[in-house]
Amino acid sequence: MDIEFARTFLAVAAAGNFVGAAQRLHVTQSTVSTRIQALESRLGAVLFQRGRGGAQLTPAGRRFLRHANTLVRTLEQARHEVGLPAGFRGSLTLRGRIALWDGFLPQWVAHMRARHPDISLRLEVGFEEDIMRELVQGTVDLGVLYTPESRPGLGIERLFEERLVLVASDPGRPWPDPGYIHMDWGAEFHAQFGTAFPDQAAPAITANIGWLVMQQILHCGGSGYFPWRITRELVEQGQLWPMPGRPAFTLPAYMVYSLERREDALAGALDALRALAAQERAAAGVADTAAPPESATGPGR
Repeated sequence: MDIEFARTFLAVAAAGNFVGAAQRLHVTQSTVSTRIQALESRLGAVLFQRGRGGAQLTPAGRRFLRHANTLVRTLEQARHEVGLPAGFRGSLTLRGRIALWDGFLPQWVAHMRARHPDISLRLEVGFEEDIMRELVQGTVDLGVLYTPESRPGLGIERLFEERLVLVASDPGRPWPDPGYIHMDWGAEFHAQFGTAFPDQAAPAITANIGWLVMQQILHCGGSGYFPWRITRELVEQGQLWPMPGRPAFTLPAYMVYSLERREDALAGALDALRALAAQERAAAGVADTAAPPESATGPGR
């Protein structure tokens, strides 16, 4: 079987429609349709129920999902292992949101290097849509992200909750702030923000990378919502200021992984994330008692 048939099947399953799969694979919709038809012909079964709502897996499609994952994963595993340097017995690819690479995920890397030095690591930054697609396709072993989508064969575990606070470059900035930059933290954040600020005008600047927004605010002034985990030290140093009277939002962080994988390396990686998340939750509980209340006007208060 052409491995691209399996990749295309997984892309449609992840996107829920042929158009989205075509965009993700950088091919035409007709190419996706042709591949799926050829695959269904070879298997002698209808894999997707087509309709106005998109393409939903049929019972046969759900059964084939595990095999498609195995086909793609086997090829990717072969690529990884064939290219492994001497002394390594396996490899893991982790893809995570860039904000989670600030402080949290580097601790996981250090743990893996100390406890599993014979496992080669590939570290990547990604957004939720891409991470979920790669997990479904088997090209990523482990995803750490904010708003995962439920997919057959994937396990989802909540790690900890980010506390998003509104901070500004100086304590006297007004609200609404013309220098506010709207960071895209995902659907859950948008819903909470829209409820809290129903009359908020569209911001002049939006971005999808927290680091970019932070640099813009620090260098040019403005305000934005960021995880308190990341901004606390900057607030204590007087580089950022909590905006008084503004609500904080919560944003859970999750890990996503294949339920069918049983390798020791992956099990160790998951256990390490669970342990680090427990430490993060404990630290957040302590930090929240010292965090500035919504009426705070200065660093550390």
